[in-house]
Amino acid sequence: MHKCLFFVLLILSIHGNGQKLAKYDSTLKIGKAGYRINCLNRLPDLNTLNVRPIGFKTEAREVNLELKGRVVSAEIDDLNNDGFPDIVIYIIDKENKANVFSISSKNNERLEPIYFPDISNDMQMSKGYRGKDEFKLVEGILFRKFPIFELDTNIKEPTNKVRQIMYHVVPGDQGYLKFKSFKNFDMAAQATN
Repeated sequence: MHKCLFFVLLILSIHGNGQKLAKYDSTLKIGKAGYRINCLNRLPDLNTLNVRPIGFKTEAREVNLELKGRVVSAEIDDLNNDGFPDIVIYIIDKENKANVFSISSKNNERLEPIYFPDISNDMQMSKGYRGKDEFKLVEGILFRKFPIFELDTNIKEPTNKVRQIMYHVVPGDQGYLKFKSFKNFDMAAQATN
């Protein structure tokens, strides 16, 4: 069984320079159910995201919303272990900062958001944060990694450390789901050759 289907479109180096990022159009499925994700990515700070459920009951409606950024990739998995596919969509804004938009399938009858916390609301984890995030979904756990910068904003290069944060989906307020960090650590950045 193909548990996790992973499509990555990494065009992180050109998104904030006024250059056009390629249109994102992908279909992700687990079994017969999944999602068609489409975003034209025309502007660096305003685009329309369309998410259409596939293989759901007729009550499931597609989602259209405005983004303050561009879609760069998406992944599918069963994040809350209910047997139905959920989707995680990665968005990059014009300042090279990432955000996550996620949708949960409720019995393949309707779509509900999974809330993702804003890192700027956590003083400890956001210390030294200036974007350049990388995300990866592994068996229901969302991994986030980014370079750590000095607090002095005049220093333009990151330190030799990265921060990794691990999130899982838990019940939130009013019956909705949310991502919650459960582990984080700083480690030495790997040298690139």
